[in-house]
Amino acid sequence: MNHAQIRAFHAVATEGSFTKAARLLGVSQPAVTIQVRALEEAYGVSLLHRSGQRVTLTYLGEGLLEYTRRIFDIEQEADELLTAARELRGGHLKLGADGPYFVMGLLATFIARYPGVRVTVAMGNSQSVLRDLVEYRTDVAVVARIDDDRRFYAKPYSRQRVVIFVPCEHDWAKRKSIKLAELEGQPMVMREQGSSTRQILEEVLKKAGVAPRVVMEIGSREALHEAVAAGLGIGVVTESELGQDDRLATLKISDVVLEAREFLVCLKERQSVRTVQAFFDLADENK
Repeated sequence: MNHAQIRAFHAVATEGSFTKAARLLGVSQPAVTIQVRALEEAYGVSLLHRSGQRVTLTYLGEGLLEYTRRIFDIEQEADELLTAARELRGGHLKLGADGPYFVMGLLATFIARYPGVRVTVAMGNSQSVLRDLVEYRTDVAVVARIDDDRRFYAKPYSRQRVVIFVPCEHDWAKRKSIKLAELEGQPMVMREQGSSTRQILEEVLKKAGVAPRVVMEIGSREALHEAVAAGLGIGVVTESELGQDDRLATLKISDVVLEAREFLVCLKERQSVRTVQAFFDLADENK
C-alpha cells in the first residue's frame, strides 16, 4: 500500500475537497488528484463521489477513513513519543466536555503552560462527548458519568452537588431545601436523554418511587434556565452550572445525596499521546 496515496485520500476525506487537501499537504491539487486516482485504480474501487468542487465519500471510502484515522493517529503518537523529552511547543489538543463549568479553569492553566498547543473544545451531553472520543474526533473527554468500558482510561477529577432550581416567584423560592417526595407530580423541565444530571436524578426518583411530571425536554443548559425562569417547571443542575441569575433560586434535596462526579477520559490506546498525557498530569497537579 502506497503511503503517499493513503495520505492524499485521508487529506481529501477529512478536508472535504481536493483544493483544501492540497493546501494542507503543501502540494499541487493535480498531485493530490493523481494520488487518489492511483489508489482507486490499484484496487479497482471508488472511494469518492466527485461533483464539481464538492467531494463526498462512498460507503467504502467511509470505511477506509476509519482506518486512516487510526493510521495517522498512530503516526502522530510515534512522532510525539520521539519528542516527548522536549517541552510541548506545538500540537493540538481536542477536548470534549459535557459542560464548560468543570473544565475552563483547567484549560486556562493548560494554555498558560503550553501556549504553543492549539486547543479546541466541543460541547455536548455525556453520550455524545464519549461518542466523539471513540470516533477519534476528540483526544480527551470531561464527563460526569462513565460506564465500565475496556476502551477507556478514566480518572476522577471533581465532584459537584446536584440541586433543583425554580423561578423566584415559585412557592419554594424562599426555602433552602425540599424532600425528594415533594417532587411527586411536580412539573419539571428536563435535559434530553443522555444528560448526566437527568440520569442522576431519575435513578433516585425511581428507587424512591417518586414520579414528577416532565412537561418539557430541552437540549441545552441555557434553554433549560430560560424555561424555568419563564415558569414552565422545575429544573435540575449541578451547583456551579446555574451561575448568578436573580430570576432563579436553588434548593438542595435534603434526604438524598445527589452528586455529579466529573471524570477525565481518554482511549487507553492514546494515553501516551503527549498532549493527552500533559493534560492528565496537569489535572493531577490542580486537584
